Amino acid sequence: MNPTIGLIRDWAASWGVPAALVPLVPFLLLLIVLYAVIGLAAYGAQRRWPRADKTIAFWLFVSPWLIGFCLFTVGPMASSVYVSLTSWDLITPPQFVGLANYSEAFQDPQVGQALKVTLLYAVISVPLQTALAFLVALLLNSELWGMRFFRTIWYLPSLVSGVAQMVLFLWVFNPQYGLANDVLAHFGIQGPGWFNDSSWALPTVILMSLWTVGGAMVIYLAGLKDVPTNLYEAAALDGAGPVRQFWHVTLPQLSPIILFNVLTGIIGSLQIFTQGFIAKGGPKDSLLFFVYYLYDNAFQNFRMGYASALAWILFVVILALTAVTLRGSAFAVYYETEMTRKRRRR
Repeated sequence: MNPTIGLIRDWAASWGVPAALVPLVPFLLLLIVLYAVIGLAAYGAQRRWPRADKTIAFWLFVSPWLIGFCLFTVGPMASSVYVSLTSWDLITPPQFVGLANYSEAFQDPQVGQALKVTLLYAVISVPLQTALAFLVALLLNSELWGMRFFRTIWYLPSLVSGVAQMVLFLWVFNPQYGLANDVLAHFGIQGPGWFNDSSWALPTVILMSLWTVGGAMVIYLAGLKDVPTNLYEAAALDGAGPVRQFWHVTLPQLSPIILFNVLTGIIGSLQIFTQGFIAKGGPKDSLLFFVYYLYDNAFQNFRMGYASALAWILFVVILALTAVTLRGSAFAVYYETEMTRKRRRR
């Protein structure tokens, strides 16, 4: 423990602070000091620039978020950069090794397998989820009797957590007594081994991902409700049928929402963990997802430095794919603001 923190705790205990609250005293004292510094800076800025009252108020109001962001996001990220340059087993002091962890990662065949499995899952599952959620939203957009009930039914599976979902589908896709093979047997089809077969393990996880498209479906449904009806009326007066209305009105209006769901789908699919963890990597590492391999190195092999290097490699991969997707969306996404259209034309 830091001697200063220990001194503050001893001081708090001597003043009769309850033992359960003593660990919070250094943190609260740090916040008081920070806000005292911010208050003095704001007072000095107000005296020097009297017209900057609104700007100063803005920074004061956003300061809780900024402090939390710096302490709990930027701080750990900066710390992980240093840890990725060390060899650390969480027990002994870390030893600086430079770029050795990154060099090992590029030569590790398990890293290549994990990237292959994760990227393959993302490339297949994200388009399928996007298409299915969009089609279901189109079907549920009509105002028919009982439609609210069907919307609820489609959304409910999204509330099931990852572990519970995986345990459920381990039973459904059990090759001996699972529901899936039982249904196939009624049609005279011999069901595969699903999770027990290295050729079917990843397709099974992709099928599982389609079960929780309700969240994206709700977003698409909200976007469909927001499309102005006068656009459809104008298109119909010009002789456009349902197909042309969908292609020239619905898709352009929903293109920003499609982009949002695709981006969040890519980021989420590259961070898939639970399925690989429950299946322990699957047969022949068929479910060795990147985050699961990172977790295995960090908390099973206690190679925290190597795991931090893997985390930054994954960060770069996600950042690159996100940048490519955003760059390519400039030619396909329609925004209603005139400034954005001018920037796209340039």
